[in-house]
Amino acid sequence: MAVMTTRFVTAAELMSRVLGFPGYEFAVIPHPVSSASDPALRSAADAAMQQALKLLLAG
Repeated sequence: MAVMTTRFVTAAELMSRVLGFPGYEFAVIPHPVSSASDPALRSAADAAMQQALKLLLAG
C-alpha cells in the first residue's frame, strides 16, 4: 500500500507503469506534508487510511 501526495501522483503513475504495474492504485493526500499543521496531518492520515482500507478490501 503506497501513499502519495498530490504533487507526485503523475510521477507515481509513470513509475508504476515502468515497473510493470499499470493501474496500480495508491492513497493520495494533499501536498505539501512537511509544512502541514498537526491537524492537517491528522486529517491527511485519516483520509489515507480510508483510501487504504477501500483499496485493500476491494481486491
